Amino acid sequence: MANIKSQIKRIKTNAARTERNRAHKSELRTSIRKVREAVAAGDATAAGTALQAASKRLDKAVSKGVIHANQAANKKSALAKKVNALSK
Repeated sequence: MANIKSQIKRIKTNAARTERNRAHKSELRTSIRKVREAVAAGDATAAGTALQAASKRLDKAVSKGVIHANQAANKKSALAKKVNALSK
C-alpha cells in the first residue's frame, strides 16, 4: 500500500472507476447477447428493438470512455448486418 496521500486517493478512485467500467461492459455484453439471441430465434421485430437498445448503450459507453469509438462502430455494424439479413 502507498504511503503518499495522493497515491492512496488515486488507488481508491481507480478502484471505483474500474468497478463502474466493469458494470458498463457487463450491460453492453448483455444487450449485445439479446440482439444475437433474437437473431438466432428469427424474431425480426425483437432483434430490431434490441439493436436500438444495444446501439444506444454502445454510444453511451463511448461517451463515458469505457470503450473505444471504433470498437463500438464495429460492433454496431456487425449487429446491424445480422439484423438486416434477418429481415430480408
